[in-house]
Amino acid sequence: MTDKQCDIGIVGAGTMGANLAFNFADHGYRVALYDEDELKAAELAQGKEGAGMLKAGKTVRELADILHRPRAVLLMVPAGKPVDDVIAALVPYFDEADLIIDGGNSHFSDTNRREKLLTAKGMLFMGMGISGGEYGARHGPSIMPGGPFQSYERVQKILEASAARVDGDPCVAHLGPGSSGHYVKMVHNGIEYGLLQLISETYDIMKRGLMMNAYELAEIYSKWNSGELNSYLVEITSDILRYRDEKDPNLALIDLILDRARQKGTGKWTSWDAMELQVPTPNVDAAVMMRNLSDHLDERREVSEVLQGPEHRFEGNPAELVDHLRSALFAATVVTYTQGMALMREASKSYGYGLELETVAKIWRGGCIIRAAVLEPIRAAFGRRPELPNLLMDDYFSREIGSRQKSLRSVVKTAAELGLPAPGFSASLAYLDAYRSAWLPANLIQAQRDYFGAHTYERKDMPGKFLHTEWKDTEEDT
Repeated sequence: MTDKQCDIGIVGAGTMGANLAFNFADHGYRVALYDEDELKAAELAQGKEGAGMLKAGKTVRELADILHRPRAVLLMVPAGKPVDDVIAALVPYFDEADLIIDGGNSHFSDTNRREKLLTAKGMLFMGMGISGGEYGARHGPSIMPGGPFQSYERVQKILEASAARVDGDPCVAHLGPGSSGHYVKMVHNGIEYGLLQLISETYDIMKRGLMMNAYELAEIYSKWNSGELNSYLVEITSDILRYRDEKDPNLALIDLILDRARQKGTGKWTSWDAMELQVPTPNVDAAVMMRNLSDHLDERREVSEVLQGPEHRFEGNPAELVDHLRSALFAATVVTYTQGMALMREASKSYGYGLELETVAKIWRGGCIIRAAVLEPIRAAFGRRPELPNLLMDDYFSREIGSRQKSLRSVVKTAAELGLPAPGFSASLAYLDAYRSAWLPANLIQAQRDYFGAHTYERKDMPGKFLHTEWKDTEEDT
């Protein structure tokens, strides 16, 4: 292919960039590669896996030269300054109408800024979320592009050919203008945080409450994955629990892993923007909080010696508790997706994205980390009612959640009695009870704020009027 120009460029030949390059090549597209490590890009281009469809550029200028015009290049570099640095390096060698795509986990505000910068130069820019990890990148990810539709049209065939497919449909779609693609990916990751926390809580309750070993737990998650809980995250949980340590095959590797989970920020970003838009996402918030708390490892160990709680061991029927956990996990999973979908609805209005939530659910059904069987009924719910404010208002989900309330309450109660932290399940139940409540005690909060700060309040019998009361008798004060 030395005499042929490449169809698309990729900057960043790490795990994701390399596997996407192989994926594109598998579908007949010629790929130009560039990496700061010139040797890495060259080795990929010369290897067998690219089947002669990859070509390495030694410099950014050479990369630009081997792309056919108008150019399209995908950046697979870490979010933040590295993206800005690559864009600055590309711009001198790019022409008007050339397209730069950021495929990393960039904050949506950075995407807005970069699009404005490149639009002023006559170039096209697209923020594009990609989910699926190493395997997905190689064999078919879920792809979430946003930006000008003409940008998406430029690479639509490549993306549709390379994305995961469910029922014959590619798990990619143009989501909307501006930073919509990166916003949807951010919420995807926030939901992922919430789901991981919920699964870890079921693991904890069965491990410490029921004294189950890793191999017993693996079997339970495997069974759960064959039912309504079928999902990528439940599936890999079973695989992880079954894996034995290479040094000592008698031990489960999971039991040797430190109980500290860090984060890269996307869950935190989701919580931040949800608070900015005044959309409650307590499951995401709880998951971020627990990762932060897990990092205080030395403190937790010290406090565990002096601050005692109840015995962790469950004295009831183990099979009944496991069944409650299964049912409660499904309910809490739905609640977590509900919060993410509600956030995207509000963001779509506030930021002008024009998101179609049925489309979002559709492209999440395959390839991505949060793919799950429940996404099909979620897609169907928004298909029936595109303006659905909240999934819990859908007839199917209201019935499903209603039938599982007993299990959710039982799990929260059991965790509290055993002294085991279950903030994910607790947040799910609190959200459910608050959302279904026709009355909340916010009237007292209004009165308290007016008492100490003269913030005023509204009366039920005087809508639209904001009143202030001198709550304490001034004569009594003296």
